[in-house]
Parts: sequence; structure tokens; C-alpha cells
Amino acid sequence: MRDFFMTDEDRAFRAEIREFLARELAPRAEAIERDEDWEAVKQVVRALGEAGYMKLMFADLYSGSLSQPGLTHATMLSEEAAYLNYAFETTIATALSCAFPLHRFARPEIRDRYLTPILEGSAIGSICMTEPNVGSDSAGMETRIRFDSKTKEWVIDGFKRYISNATKSDVYIVWGISDPDVAPQKGMTAIAVSADTPGISFPQTYDFMGRRGCVVGEVTFENVRVPAENLLGEENKGFKIMLSAFNFERAILGGSGLGVARSAFDIARDHAQTRVAFGEKLGQKQLIWDMIAQMSWRIDAAELLTYRAAKMYDAGIDGKDLMREAAQCKLVSTETAVYCADRTVQILGGDGVTRQFGRAEQIYRDARALPIVGGSSEMAKYLIAAREMPSIKPNL
Repeated sequence: MRDFFMTDEDRAFRAEIREFLARELAPRAEAIERDEDWEAVKQVVRALGEAGYMKLMFADLYSGSLSQPGLTHATMLSEEAAYLNYAFETTIATALSCAFPLHRFARPEIRDRYLTPILEGSAIGSICMTEPNVGSDSAGMETRIRFDSKTKEWVIDGFKRYISNATKSDVYIVWGISDPDVAPQKGMTAIAVSADTPGISFPQTYDFMGRRGCVVGEVTFENVRVPAENLLGEENKGFKIMLSAFNFERAILGGSGLGVARSAFDIARDHAQTRVAFGEKLGQKQLIWDMIAQMSWRIDAAELLTYRAAKMYDAGIDGKDLMREAAQCKLVSTETAVYCADRTVQILGGDGVTRQFGRAEQIYRDARALPIVGGSSEMAKYLIAAREMPSIKPNL
């Protein structure tokens, strides 16, 4: 039984969303991978919004079949979408990561302007944290945000990279330093910025080895001015928003890793039971069933950790109290995806590295990004160790 943490309602929802994605995403998955068809991506995003699935994280806005929607169900959505196409899942996970701070920290008029279209599937969002010298270490952030008291505007100057949905988003959540005279954690601010604001430009989009169809690129902010009400939360309190967003993102990435791992595992398991080599089924060979067993237990462990974190969040646990569990689920699920993708290619042999014989090579390329995005595996281990040893500060 793989869904130990799930209620009957949860299981019914998984069946519901799996059927929906089989109808809306599966027929378009090949076009997204082969042609990087953004119109196909938009069509599925629109369908998700119209069906109400983009509101799973927001109980006050949701009106679907679930009595208590939450991160558990948003994670399920990510898992089932990643099973079919991880590039598409990245697009909606990023949009949800943008919607999350808008829902929790934006003023009502900003929520109406930017959040509602994202949840309806008619708009896309991005989050802008990463910079050339800033990944997991947000202390080195060079983007500057200041308030112009004469015009009552926030002014943003900076450069962000590895931004999912760059050039395609309608709104960007931007983090920058607003008080350079204090520690970055005490002088960081988050602002919502409309994509059509003067001063925003996109130097380039990246060509990745995997996740074909997911648009990722650079965003430059030069004297970008936005109204005072675009502030999220309070001035200089943006680090708290970032921490809360990280827990959410890591649980979602746990679902992403699970979906990719399961997709690879199903291919490997089917092949091991049908391919005949040296007079018997491949799965009867000791080295093969060792790999199948290894994939099986890793997937189960990843699922337990991922949905523990999601269920804890839905029970009201967040911030530092969820940091360890969120890091564990992200670490184990994403590393499991890489392991399963690699072993699947090995089990399939030549067919595993050839496009003509299935999706194994695509999954292999897609999976490799997972232990890097949303905080590297090394950063996850640091967060886990920091919580386990509160009397010392592990040396990065």
C-alpha cells in the first residue's frame, strides 16, 4: 500500500486528477517535449484553472470536491503531472509558488489583480530569487529595492537568472535588499511586479538538456517602478516570506520527484517482466531484480517523507518547525528520481538512450535538474543537520 498517509477522500482525488491529466496533459505531452509547444502548455494550464485545480492550496477560494484542500492535494497534482511531463509540472509549480505569497501576503487589490488570473488559469507567474552570485545563499543578494517617498513607488534594480516562466509570466515576485546596513535576513523585501512594467527585460532564455518545453531564463530590472501597494507583507520582512515559500516549494518538489521516479520505475518494471535474455525474463536476473527492489523501496521512502511534510503543513506546521521535514522530502524524492531514471536506462540498455524506443531517455534528462532546483541536495542536508544539532551551526 503506497499511500499510507492518505484518506479515502485523498485517494478519490488522486483518481480524479489522474483522469483529468490523462485527458488534458497526456495528449499534449509529446508536443511539449518535442516541439516545446508553449500553446499546448497554456491550454493545459487554462484547463486546470477552469476546473478549479489551481486553487487547491487556498481553502478560502476552492470550491471543488475536497472538504479540506491543501498542500497534500497540490503535491498530488504535481506528482501526477510530473509523471506525464516534468517540464509542464515545472510551469504550474512555479505559478503556484508565485500564487502562494500573493495569497498570504498581498494587499486585497493586488490579490485581485494578480492572484485571481493565475488561479483561473488565464495568467502565469514567476518567483525571482536566484542571481549570478546567489543560489541557496540568499545573503549575497545584489538586487536593490528602495522606496521613493516622492512618487510613492518601489524602485527595483537588479538581475535574476534561472527564472522559470521568464518571458511568459504575467507577474513576477521579486526579492531584493531594501536595507543594506543590516544583515540580509533583516533587510530583504518582496515586491509584486507586473510583466509590462517599464524597465523589465529578458536578456536570454536557457537551452537545458532536459525539461524541454519549460521556459527558463534571465530577468533584468532597471529602475523598475511599481506602486506602493505592490509590497508583499512589510518592508524588510521579505526573508520570512522566502522561508515560508521554501517549505511550500520543497513539498511540491517532493511530489515532482515522486512523479518522475514512478514514471521511470513503471518503464523499468514492465521491461524487466517482458524482455527475454539468455532464455528467461530479464527480471529473473539477480542484478536486475536488485535494481527493481532498490527503486521500489526508495520510492516508498520518498512518498512517506513527502506526504508527511505536506500533511504537517496542512495541520498548521510551518517555518522552522517544518524546515527539516520539508528538506528531507525534497532531498529523498529528487535523489530517488535521479536514481530511478539512471537505473531504468541501464535496464533498457540501448533502448534506454534512444528516443525511438520510449521516454526513458527523456526522463533521464529531466530528472537531473531535480536535486539542483529549489535548493540543492547539499543545502537540504545542511538544513536537516542544522535542526538535528541546534547547539552548533554546521559550517557551509
